[in-house]
Amino acid sequence: MNFINIKKIAKVSLVSTLVVSGISWNQKTENSKIEKNPIITINGFTFTDLNRNGKLDIYEDYRLAVEDRIQDLINKMTDEEKASMLIGIGMPGFDVNTFTFIPGADKGKVPGEAGGTYEIKRLGIPAVIVSDGPAGLRINPTRDNDTNTYYATAFPVGTALASTWNEELINNVGKAMGNEVKEYGVDVLLGPGMNIHRNPLCGRNFEYYSEDPLLSGSIAAAMVNGIQSNGVGTSIKHFAANNQERNRMGINAHISERAMREIYLRGFEIAVKTAQPWTIMSSYNLVNGEYTSARKDLLTTVLREEWGFKGLVMSDWFGGYDGFGSISSKNAVSDVVKQLSAGNDLLMPGLPSQQQAILENIKNGKLTKEVVNTDLRRILELVMRSPVMNNYNYSNKPNLKENAVVTRQAAAEGTILLKNDNAILPFVSKSAPLAVFGNTSYDFIAGGTGSGDVNEAYSVSLIDGLTNSGFSIDKDLEGLYKPYVADQKVKEMARREKEGGLLATPKRIVELDVNKETIENKAKASELALITIGRNAGEGDDRKVADDFNLAQDEVNLINSVSEIFHAQGKKVVVVLNIGGVIETASWRDKVDAILLPWQPGQEGGNSVADVFSGKVTPSGKLTMTFPVNYEDAAATKNWIGTPAENPTSVNYEEGIYVGYRYFNTFNVKPSYEFGYGLSYTAFDYSNLVLSSKTFNDKMTVSVTITNTGKTVGKEVVELYLSAPEKSIDKPREELKAFGKTKLLQPGESQTIILTLNAKNLASFVPNRNAWIAEAGKYKVAVGASSLNIKKTAEFTLEKEKVVEKTYPAFALDTPFTDLKH
Repeated sequence: MNFINIKKIAKVSLVSTLVVSGISWNQKTENSKIEKNPIITINGFTFTDLNRNGKLDIYEDYRLAVEDRIQDLINKMTDEEKASMLIGIGMPGFDVNTFTFIPGADKGKVPGEAGGTYEIKRLGIPAVIVSDGPAGLRINPTRDNDTNTYYATAFPVGTALASTWNEELINNVGKAMGNEVKEYGVDVLLGPGMNIHRNPLCGRNFEYYSEDPLLSGSIAAAMVNGIQSNGVGTSIKHFAANNQERNRMGINAHISERAMREIYLRGFEIAVKTAQPWTIMSSYNLVNGEYTSARKDLLTTVLREEWGFKGLVMSDWFGGYDGFGSISSKNAVSDVVKQLSAGNDLLMPGLPSQQQAILENIKNGKLTKEVVNTDLRRILELVMRSPVMNNYNYSNKPNLKENAVVTRQAAAEGTILLKNDNAILPFVSKSAPLAVFGNTSYDFIAGGTGSGDVNEAYSVSLIDGLTNSGFSIDKDLEGLYKPYVADQKVKEMARREKEGGLLATPKRIVELDVNKETIENKAKASELALITIGRNAGEGDDRKVADDFNLAQDEVNLINSVSEIFHAQGKKVVVVLNIGGVIETASWRDKVDAILLPWQPGQEGGNSVADVFSGKVTPSGKLTMTFPVNYEDAAATKNWIGTPAENPTSVNYEEGIYVGYRYFNTFNVKPSYEFGYGLSYTAFDYSNLVLSSKTFNDKMTVSVTITNTGKTVGKEVVELYLSAPEKSIDKPREELKAFGKTKLLQPGESQTIILTLNAKNLASFVPNRNAWIAEAGKYKVAVGASSLNIKKTAEFTLEKEKVVEKTYPAFALDTPFTDLKH
């Protein structure tokens, strides 16, 4: 018997299990006795003897370092194989040349997948599978000749998740999401999305987290860490400045270097440094005249050299072109040299024309050996760490029941109480039916459309959630709404299918016209009216001001009629906002008694809203963006969508760093609801604000005690804003620099929250010095319940200017303009 140290031999991270003559040892096993000439299988490679000298190819020898094995694989690849590895395998079941789905075509290893990497069987390189999924894994729920179903959990959309301000909870959501990714045989989830809410009308804001980069980066990092704890990868997207959908593949965004670094890149930087996602997806748009997928300063200089990103960059699907129509043009395929040389390692979903162009440019030397090998190494590193490479025996049976509990909890905690006059919520009386109005009450919107959609097994409507919580629903209204909504939805889905399917722009169903006599009867019989206002949006188009950001006239009429009639009877009215992005609220909020904002809360949404409505859960969500009084009040509105408006090709980000609350607060523009706002069923006292020092060195802690002074259990989000000296550069009045959330506090219970400030938190980017600089002087710490509801303040001093971080010059403007200053 040979005595072998398994742990030493199996030191490479990709080795998870050693199988010897059918018996398995875990990698952690220190010593195991093995026959002299055993049959050994590791990750699909079979060896007859551990002690053979020089008989194995380097790439086959699991005892060697991964980087050496990868280099051996590259050395053994033909040019054709290298060209194939640098592009994806296409979209199974989709003809990339005609942009049509092929009836009866192969749907891939995981039907509904978005594509993957190339397989080289002779070298033992499997295909890595990727799939959409910011709000949950998007795969096909049914399969040909298969009676089983493959539903995934529809989690709350990004705005709802971020509204929890709870990194631990988001990490748990990520763990649940990653469980489904792994058990369904997918290796990398294409998410989370984390672009900045530059303007309220962006059609994909529902997928993204916030107008603030610190909050976006922190929530994204928690999500990435949760998903990747399952041993599967993520792809944070869209890198960078993909802040509109209209002509997203051809829009040239002109952005100053300061705005890029402080606003549009900072969240990605936090996510990269905190969580190291396996991959990053470059965006469709151009920045200052160059496609992001071809910008070396973005993908190599900043991302890798400055931030230390270790993973792979892939393009968005068909990214780097002027639109679908030109993907096979000579112009388009010549871009592969720029993209691969810039650090966009993998071109997705992969086109035959790209493969041919890569091969030609390898042979003529325009694609250098160094570039090709660097990109291939990153792709192969992804392959080596993937579940498929490690022969993971996926079950196709994720923990759907457990994950439904997670999504219900997350949606409830992300629900924001915007208004609650006379504490009418929580509502506990069940002595009379609830009068429930609004189409969306009967067909709740779980999430947005496009690649952010999920094929879930079910979706709990508001009336179902209320019924599950023991409330009774007025049957007459239910009898009016249900058939109307069902009929209109059939027509709407048929329209979408005809106009583009997955990427068709969703349209709002006009509200059922309930006559005043019916409303009067319901006011007499019911204790309270609920009105749901619904909105949907998705990939490929942006929202509109009329009948979308602003309420449509039929919605205004409904709110007016129900409010007037119910109030005349001494009854109350609650509005539920089942929306993905910001809408106008100032003109109608005074007409109703309470407003609940659950966003698009996933498949358990009705249950989650009922939990908050009934008081089972005390609301603790806070806004991650500003609700303006009027659409025109937002800074980016002045430069929104670009020119020409119908098909914009150029847009100036002239608001600079003044996005969201940075603009509203600095320029004293009154919002309808400010950033960080959210009410509770209880009350909290802030006390004992303590700074660890009166002068700043490299780090500072800020502690504050939160006491529940009300009569109900609850959680409180604690927000820390910092005001900095303005000696050499213009700065916002204050910026979010840290946040925390209490545990569930009982009445009278206290908790001390400790927040940390580092030197980067003090610094602003100064372009003419290529550096993040913290200026000497006094800094004001403001801790509170929203950006305008500050509870405690303190000051500290930075005695000498601190150059926190030097950078390389990047993002030179191609169109001169001046950023907004105050």
